[in-house]
Amino acid sequence: MLFDAFKNRKSPKIEFIKTDPTWRVAWGTVDESYENIAWRDEKFSVVLPRTASGFLTEKLAISSGGRFVVVGDVWLTNQVQLLQKLGIEPDSFRETSLQLVANLWERWGFECLHQLVGMFALVIWDRERQVLKLVRDRIGVRTLYYTTTGSIRWIAPQLRTLSPHRSSDLDLVALRDYLCCAFVPGERTLWEQVRELRPGTVLEFPDHKVKAYWQLQEQIVAIDQPLAWHGDRLRELLDQVVQEYLPPANEPVGVFLSGGLDSSAITALATKFHKAPVHTFSIHFGSECPNELEFSSLVASHCQTQHHILEITFKDMWERLPETMAYLDDPIGDPLTVPNLLLGRLARESVEVVLNGEGGDPCFGGPKNQPMLINSLYGSVTNQDALQAYLISFQKCAVDLPQLLKPEVWTEVQTAPWVFEEDLYSQASYLNRLMAMNIKFKGADQILTKVSNLTQAALLHGRSPLFDQRVVDLSMEIPPEYKLSGVEEKAVLKQAINYGTSPTIADILPEAIIHRPKSGMMVPVQLGFRKYWQQEARDLLLNRNAAITPYLNQLPIRNWLNYQGDTWSRYGVKLWLLASLEIWLQVNQKVR
Repeated sequence: MLFDAFKNRKSPKIEFIKTDPTWRVAWGTVDESYENIAWRDEKFSVVLPRTASGFLTEKLAISSGGRFVVVGDVWLTNQVQLLQKLGIEPDSFRETSLQLVANLWERWGFECLHQLVGMFALVIWDRERQVLKLVRDRIGVRTLYYTTTGSIRWIAPQLRTLSPHRSSDLDLVALRDYLCCAFVPGERTLWEQVRELRPGTVLEFPDHKVKAYWQLQEQIVAIDQPLAWHGDRLRELLDQVVQEYLPPANEPVGVFLSGGLDSSAITALATKFHKAPVHTFSIHFGSECPNELEFSSLVASHCQTQHHILEITFKDMWERLPETMAYLDDPIGDPLTVPNLLLGRLARESVEVVLNGEGGDPCFGGPKNQPMLINSLYGSVTNQDALQAYLISFQKCAVDLPQLLKPEVWTEVQTAPWVFEEDLYSQASYLNRLMAMNIKFKGADQILTKVSNLTQAALLHGRSPLFDQRVVDLSMEIPPEYKLSGVEEKAVLKQAINYGTSPTIADILPEAIIHRPKSGMMVPVQLGFRKYWQQEARDLLLNRNAAITPYLNQLPIRNWLNYQGDTWSRYGVKLWLLASLEIWLQVNQKVR
């Protein structure tokens, strides 16, 4: 592979950031001398991190009958109901949620997955049949990765944990996809020998069968009912979900508050239902840059939260990028990664659980779908097919690939299929097709994995109520015209917030927030590369020993750094995407 000829050359120095170890399991025969094996039999081993008191056994459970060994991460919102199904009094249950899942699996097997509501990544070993199953929650809040070659298959919730068990060969199709989307969509990872389990599926070894226990699909109901009726249904569910996502009543809770509709709605609901203090956290980028503090402060004042504002400097953005990339699984080229980590650390000074408004756009028809809807009407004029238009809508490097990728790389990936095609050309309504892709790929592969990794890095529990599986399911039942209606986006969410069946939220969310135009959190990377990071970026990206050198041509990167022909002011975003990739590669090369 290209990388093999390059990996012994000296790269620009990036300080290595050590991250906390996590669990991993091996399917296959592992030598008995392997360190930190907490449980094993001939074909299955569980490796756990050690604490001062021994192994971190909360990640391991054995079913009550002893047949199933379950390893993983799980957080359930319906644990009380599940215990009642097993005939156990909730107040008397002293075990972990993982132990509950192990007992459920012994009772009902695969069918118990239909009963789990929450976030989880599980590995289940059947000692009797010698069969291994990998399971991931429906929406993809938790992640699970596995190696694809060798006599031993390794599985872990973090991609970095598998570094000793893979080669350094890049998956070139995944690289192409990252350059277009700023994340790696689908089961591929940037490493050729590692794959990611898709949400809502079970992978079984040794026969490598994949079975879906849940699928996102359009199921429109009550098309004759008015917007208010659908808004009432959504509001009732949001009331329930937010209450379930709150910590115990005596513990404070945090909310990442941008001042937009989604995070403001979660803030208002949290203050409505939580009796302990609610802390809100907002960011800005200094006096040179526009900000949304006017709106976030308005919501915080109206909801009477304890509001915290963090200024993130250009120096912070650049210097914290290596550390941020070390905490991610696949690279994410979203400029919000560094602010997410820094804001999480501020939040951890006050709370242990933090909510966010992620999911409002993918589930309820945010404005980013409008370019695609326009293309569906005028595509015959622009000569763009749906896939081309969808890739361009990310506004990253889709149109640059022939010039950006080395000729031999472009030849290899040019005709490779895209993971979006099945959904893009399905029979669902056009808006719901777009939303399904945003939920399945951008949601699971960028937004939720970013939230999960970076809140965990800040020692927080991050929760996304608008991405709850029940909210996602309900979003696919709502007629499309009640989501993105002309120029009004998220109409049904606004309806739910304004006129829900519960006592209305209008008295705790200002009208100016509900009906303000969508602007989004704009991270000033354009100014950053023009004024503050110019030399650092040149040293990083144009270095002949850079990790991206075997794959990318320098000329377009040099033109972007010189801002030649930047008609639409997009070069800063592209450069951030490349800087994130370069640093991610360097950080991960050092892990063995």
